[in-house]
Amino acid sequence: MASATDARYGQKESSDQNFDYMFKILIIGNSSVGKTSFLFRYADDSFTPAFVSTVGIDFKVKTIYRNDKRIKLQIWDTAGQERYRTITTAYYRGAMGFILMYDITNEESFNAVQDWSTQIKTYSWDNAQVLLVGNKCDMEDERVVSSERGRQLAEHLGFEFFEASAKDNINVKQTFERLVDIICEKMSESLDAADPAVTGAKQGPQLTDQQAPPHQDCAC
Repeated sequence: MASATDARYGQKESSDQNFDYMFKILIIGNSSVGKTSFLFRYADDSFTPAFVSTVGIDFKVKTIYRNDKRIKLQIWDTAGQERYRTITTAYYRGAMGFILMYDITNEESFNAVQDWSTQIKTYSWDNAQVLLVGNKCDMEDERVVSSERGRQLAEHLGFEFFEASAKDNINVKQTFERLVDIICEKMSESLDAADPAVTGAKQGPQLTDQQAPPHQDCAC
């Protein structure tokens, strides 16, 4: 198992040859936007509508191959309720990536995105990579948040944007793989620049600022 430092900086682990890097990723957002279902769809390729609200925080591990590297993902599923906020924000530090999720059928969850974004900036490393995901795009008849509004908010926040469906398995794998690719790209830039953060500075990964990228449309 990689140490906390390795998880924090994505450094190569020499004592365990089962993987080259380990990335800590958090899924955050309001309660009932589908974070747990999204994680189970990706990690286990399973879906059930009967999930109970997450208490505190839980995680799953999944190993993938990207660019000839074996990467172990430690993906944390966080509770969205306010009463768990102190617990969940304690896990932000050391995370290299966030999936910030809202429900396209729930206006309140969309309006909360800005607050969640502020929490990322407050509690995580300055340059943690973030994707904004509008979940439940299979429920088009109940949509209250348009794709365009989601894209505009993502552009305003400087995040890439996906609409997805854990139920219909739309853009779930693509979301995680894109986030991993962005982390790898930024980590490579830091290594190329001989960034001291990658060699163990306490400030965390000093990744270069991300430009607002092309938008991703829902495939449903």
